[in-house]
Amino acid sequence: MILLGTVRLDADVPAPPTDHALHTFRKLQLSDKFWAEGVAIADVNRDGHMDVISGPYWYEGPDFKRRHAIYPTNQSFVRTRKDGTTETVEGYDGATGWSNDFHSYACDINGDGWPDILTVGFPGKEAVWYENPGREGIASDRPWKRHVAFDAVGNESPIWVDLFRNGRPVLLFMLGDVLGYGEPNGSNPGDKWTFHPISTPLPIVQDMRERYEISSGGKPFPPMPYCHGLGCGDVNGDGRLDILEMEGWWEQPDSLQGNPTWKLHKWPFLKKRPPPSAAASGTYIDYYNWPYALRAAQMYMYDVNGDGLADLVSSLDAHGYGLGWFEQLRERDASGEIQFRPHLIMGPRPAENRYGASFTELHALNLADIDGDGLKDLVTGKRKWAEGRNGPDPETNAPSLLYWFKLVRNPDGTVEYIPHLIDDNSGVGEQVWVGDINGDGLPDIAVSNKNGTFVFLQEVRNVGKSEWDDAQPKVLPGAPVDRPQ
Repeated sequence: MILLGTVRLDADVPAPPTDHALHTFRKLQLSDKFWAEGVAIADVNRDGHMDVISGPYWYEGPDFKRRHAIYPTNQSFVRTRKDGTTETVEGYDGATGWSNDFHSYACDINGDGWPDILTVGFPGKEAVWYENPGREGIASDRPWKRHVAFDAVGNESPIWVDLFRNGRPVLLFMLGDVLGYGEPNGSNPGDKWTFHPISTPLPIVQDMRERYEISSGGKPFPPMPYCHGLGCGDVNGDGRLDILEMEGWWEQPDSLQGNPTWKLHKWPFLKKRPPPSAAASGTYIDYYNWPYALRAAQMYMYDVNGDGLADLVSSLDAHGYGLGWFEQLRERDASGEIQFRPHLIMGPRPAENRYGASFTELHALNLADIDGDGLKDLVTGKRKWAEGRNGPDPETNAPSLLYWFKLVRNPDGTVEYIPHLIDDNSGVGEQVWVGDINGDGLPDIAVSNKNGTFVFLQEVRNVGKSEWDDAQPKVLPGAPVDRPQ
């Protein structure tokens, strides 16, 4: 027993129970129809409540029970029931095809104070924006005016982002063989937008062309809008956002005058791909999976381990396995290039997570501080039928999981991402939206995919240590904390 002033500290007396904040999510299904792989959140009618935008519809907050059309549609398909009879179902048939809405962004494009909707369609198709009709038009459910921004948008993870930190977002995507960004034309945003190339023809596309012609017996290479993985972040700490893609990062120059070509720095952790003549499988795309390339989704730069250097966070294969972070090292190579050390969160093989988490088709990724501890966590999941019900992706018919991975910085300097299952029957599409939807100060999640459209409202309650411990994922016996590759 130790006496300290008038306070008695006794090692034999158990400490009082400690409250722990348990983070859970309440699931709301807004629709069970497949309209879109993208989703956006905004106060569409400016009534003080956030609304959900998915495909041709927006769902009115705060209860999301009223559905309003952005543009008219009669999309439907015929489905055969188990008893052999048929039924007509609105929306798209996710078992055999895709929608025309892969990504959605809410933004005031024309500067009138009302949120418009920017939609990127099927890869290689149009990007259009729908002009919010304002208070009178919304009250009468008038269709929104449609404007074509670009005739064709490539890459499966285009992003609407404030690339130059000037308050004017741009659309980052591929046009043909090059990478660049598009922006509205000043005072005439209804006109076609301007594309600014930042790259030479991408090495990976050139290599794909050569492989395709070999594997196809000389057939010409088709338009290739299906490249995976895109993002931006300040890689080298110069205050400018660089562009990230599956081959490397493109360094933003001091000046954008004259649309200069940005400098490519290849990711040093990628293994060299076999030469085209070695593509014995006949499927050239096989050689663009990890570890030859990041066949990724959204890509981010974030200081994961707290050492002051930005690290890369990415899925490894949007159609297969793998999730990781790539630690930026202080040591440069002989030519002065930035080096990275890969760390696997979930490996390219099924059971390589110390908590046993494993799933495929990580086609959408977001970073956000879910639990309010000041660190950005990961939100991702399994896309439903990325290549259809009978597609080639591994475990294509497995449950559509939605997870958040809590970032933990351990006292010994190691880092881990602890997986927390949110839901096992929703998953992600090509986007996963994270932010405060209901105004309670807690980050919520929204997704839209072949299972429908969903909102997950975060709820926090204080529980005792025993209940909190029971709710935590369990470490597999003998699993290491971190496994640099």
